[in-house]
Order: sequence, then structure tokens, then C-alpha cells
Amino acid sequence: MNIMLFHSAYGLRPGVHAAAERLRAAGHEVHVPDLYDGRSAQTVEEGMKIKDEIGSDELLKRAVLAAAPHSDAGLVYAGFSLGGSLAQNLALGDEKARGLLLLHGTSDIAEDAAVDELPVQLHVADPDPFEPDDWLNAWYLRMRRAGADVEVYRYRGAGHIYTDPDLPDYDAEAAEETWQLALGFLDSLG
Repeated sequence: MNIMLFHSAYGLRPGVHAAAERLRAAGHEVHVPDLYDGRSAQTVEEGMKIKDEIGSDELLKRAVLAAAPHSDAGLVYAGFSLGGSLAQNLALGDEKARGLLLLHGTSDIAEDAAVDELPVQLHVADPDPFEPDDWLNAWYLRMRRAGADVEVYRYRGAGHIYTDPDLPDYDAEAAEETWQLALGFLDSLG
């Protein structure tokens, strides 16, 4: 599978590279663009400051430019938190998208969004301060209405970005379960 993996608001950190290597070891081709031009953050506040300095529109433009050379092959879009938001926007706009793997984050969905049974898998903490229950319920319904085939996995007690071993939110058990389910999801896509 050809995967476009977007980093979180923390930037392109070792945890993102480790995730990409795990996916490559499972036989996938993984592209990991640096949307922050070499910058990274130690705290979520620092990361949000970088994100705000660059701007949401510019980050989306950078994500589109990173994906464009690979999109004809049929990408699986994936991302961590902020990167999940970007991945979702690209997947919903790419008729050749093969799937969407969201780790710790979602995005708003345009009213006219439409996909043809796009496979989507979301992994999120329970509770998650950035993805509250009401939001996730509405997100799920809008994704289904758009035509996506959605699976949602919640991880009780895990922190927001619980798959990154270098962050305080890390939860080894939840992370391992997430990766096993994600690899199975990717294998099911062909």
C-alpha cells in the first residue's frame, strides 16, 4: 500500500519516523512530508504556535503538494492529530484515495462531501480533550452520510497522542493495539 503519513502539531518527530518504519516493515511504501520545514516542538503549545505561524491554509497547501506526485497511484492518507485532520481533507477530495487512517484526530466535513465507500479507521483516546464525544458522534454520522465505511476505536484512559513513545501521553498497550488494528486495516485494502 502507498501511504502518505502526516505529522502532528509537534512536527516531524522521531515517533513519526518510527511509525513510518513500522509500516514499511509491514511492506508498505510510506511518504512522510515535513510540513513544518524542519521545525518541531517539545510541547503541544509550541506545536500550536508553529501551526498558527504557518497557517492552516498553508499547511493544507503543503500537504496537497506533498501528496500530488503520488496520488495517481491511489494513496492511503494517514496522520497523527493535526496530521489526521489534513489526511482527512485530502482523502475526501481525492477520488483515487484507497483509504484513510486517522490516529488521534479528525476534521470538519463539508456538507457536500461524497466518497464511494472510502474505508476509514479512527483511533482515538477516550476521553480525548481534542475529540470530545459529541464531536465524534457527529463526525461519524457525517462521514457515513458522505459514503465512508468507518471504524472507530476508543482507548479508555490513554492520552491524546498515545502512540508516540517520546510524549507524556504514551500508552504502550493502547499503542500496540492500535498498530495491530491499523496494520490489519491496511492489509484489508489490498
